[in-house]
Amino acid sequence: MTIRVEREVDVPVPPERVWEYIVEPENRARPISVVTDFELDDETARKATWHIKLPIPLIDRTIAVETEDVTRDPPKYVKFTGRSKVMRVVGEHELEPTETGTRLTNRFTVEGRVPGVERFFKRNLETEFDNIEDALFDDLGLRH
Repeated sequence: MTIRVEREVDVPVPPERVWEYIVEPENRARPISVVTDFELDDETARKATWHIKLPIPLIDRTIAVETEDVTRDPPKYVKFTGRSKVMRVVGEHELEPTETGTRLTNRFTVEGRVPGVERFFKRNLETEFDNIEDALFDDLGLRH
């Protein structure tokens, strides 16, 4: 089973400023509640390892998820993939200029390889989107 979730948020700043935030792998990892740590893996900031701890009975250790930006089209679109023994994730962030700033569309697809992974993300991806949006607005110095 695969879980797909999409959410749009309007941000009252130009796309270039949202891009500065969302293109950084650290900024995408830090707000996620199950990410306990992360490491940037190369100088181009296209690869990172997320260490995640899922509250699932069959998983009793931290899992390394190797992430990599596979597409970047500044300041419009970034797509990353993540792979581990327990899941595969694809994240996409699309930025569109609006009259008042930027429309940011976030899409995540999670494919679990261990029972319980999809169920966890189905219940929690909306909250993780909230976390990402809150972190973005905090970085921009805006109340959300």
